[in-house]
Amino acid sequence: MPSSNDEVVDLLSKILRVLAIQVSAGTSVTEGARALKVAGLDNQTIADVLNTSPATIRTLTSNLLTKRSKGRKR
Repeated sequence: MPSSNDEVVDLLSKILRVLAIQVSAGTSVTEGARALKVAGLDNQTIADVLNTSPATIRTLTSNLLTKRSKGRKR
């Protein structure tokens, strides 16, 4: 029998996925990946929401981080 804490974690995980789907609805995989990564989601969760692989998400977010860091001056 799951504990109360397990039930809360499961429910919060479901809520997180629903919100992530809403954020990424109507966007490209790249835009969705960027928005969800900025929100702090891990690659596996983003991949599940966007129906793609974690490797694809890793590539997309790696490229986005590289582009962003190139524009910064130190």
